[in-house]
Amino acid sequence: MRDTILSVIVVINILCGVLVYFMPDMGNYILLTVASAVTLLAIYDAFIQKKHSLMRAFPVIARLRWVFEEEREKIQQYFIEDDLSGKPINREKRSIVYQRSKKEIETVPFGTQHNVYAKGYEFVKHSLFPKDHHHINGERVLIGSDKCTQKYDSSIINISAMSFGSLSKNAIMALNQGAKMGGFAHNTGEGGISPYHLQGGDLIFQVGTGYFGAGKSVNGKRVFDAEVFKRNAVREEVKMVEIKLSQGAKPGHGGILPAKKNTKEIAEIRSVEPFTRVDSPPGHDAFSNFDEMVAFIQQVRELSGGKPIGIKFCVGDNDEIEAMIKAFADANNYPDYIAVDGGEGGTGSAPLEFSNYIGTPLLEGLSFVNKMLKKYGLKDQIKIIASGKAIDAFDVIKYLALGADAIGMARSFMLSLGCIQARECNLDTCPVGVATQEKDLVKALVVKYKNIRVKNYHNKTISAIKEMVAAMGKDSIEDVEPKHIFRRNRAGEITSLDEIYYAKEKVLVS
Repeated sequence: MRDTILSVIVVINILCGVLVYFMPDMGNYILLTVASAVTLLAIYDAFIQKKHSLMRAFPVIARLRWVFEEEREKIQQYFIEDDLSGKPINREKRSIVYQRSKKEIETVPFGTQHNVYAKGYEFVKHSLFPKDHHHINGERVLIGSDKCTQKYDSSIINISAMSFGSLSKNAIMALNQGAKMGGFAHNTGEGGISPYHLQGGDLIFQVGTGYFGAGKSVNGKRVFDAEVFKRNAVREEVKMVEIKLSQGAKPGHGGILPAKKNTKEIAEIRSVEPFTRVDSPPGHDAFSNFDEMVAFIQQVRELSGGKPIGIKFCVGDNDEIEAMIKAFADANNYPDYIAVDGGEGGTGSAPLEFSNYIGTPLLEGLSFVNKMLKKYGLKDQIKIIASGKAIDAFDVIKYLALGADAIGMARSFMLSLGCIQARECNLDTCPVGVATQEKDLVKALVVKYKNIRVKNYHNKTISAIKEMVAAMGKDSIEDVEPKHIFRRNRAGEITSLDEIYYAKEKVLVS
């Protein structure tokens, strides 16, 4: 095959030369130049380079493999996948975000495409006496325990943690301005507070294991520093502080900032070397057991002036999580909220094994934390914020029913900015300027248009939640319980989420 390909390319090159000889115009010269370049490339592939056997056997043509592989995600999305088969977020879900963020028609024609008799199909049951959705309440929740002096009146939907560095400055500005316009909160992610976060929107200041914006480097090691933390925590924009123990994309691993994304500006904000890969430690240096964790929570609460303090984790060992919540109860000191991240989460860079095989999925993790808080009498004090690929109103209602008080959304807000799920977040080549630091790509995202889309998506989703709750005959979003959400099991029977996730506890109590 190699000889055949080379022969065809050489013959084409000769024919182009003959054409130039008899018809020496500019077009034919360009044609000959291209043919000559292809011939030289074929010779290089077949005889000079030694790394790729496929290119040696199929010179030039084998390069098409890399072209198609590079564009595989886009080809898959635009030409192959149907509305329900795309991963990790299917076209139907992506479309509802785009439609709501742009205030376009969001109704669907000709009925559902879901197989309502398939295992795993979920739904809610409506009432014969629906309510007026304009009068449904419960879209806000007050976060703050009896240990907190600056409670926060939060929307039930907020922007989940995404750092400046993981996202571009324009994306951060659009998110924060959208949060300001829509009256909801923006989690900074563990990368610290940048100037782009300070657009007037409410902030959840996240403190990760790298202590960016909350610490300093000592002998090459990142450590917590009370003064650095306090300077950021007391800002008027900061409404809550979140101590990140782990995240759904890579629980037990620590955050990753690729070297390409670590610009001089980002490195200065994080106090690290620019253009180097920055790996946050897997665990915290400030505490190493539950007693020290309780003390650290109280320390940052006092340093922040009494603002709500939360902890974020993806549920791992159940016994360990229970022991932690028991420690809170025994100490009579606790965080003001727990952010439960699902193992299916993730917006940026993560090792394959951690992304796919480590961490409890959100539904199991959320229901377990809710049960433990009730068991130890802390549910009234500690609110739960759930995050794990929530996109539409049904996702939100399901998580709230299972025990969440509010929802953190990351990828859905990226989509509201114009993300096309190119899945290049870790390569610094995001084509729409959301997850990149490449200047020309960042400029493609125009803040004054995208911030409105962020606000629209939030507000329209809240409205959709109210419409669903009204159809269920409830007066408030808070009235939705796990017994109101149903799932078809393997045998084709319909079971409530109450029976699936809470039945064992009810048997023990009875």
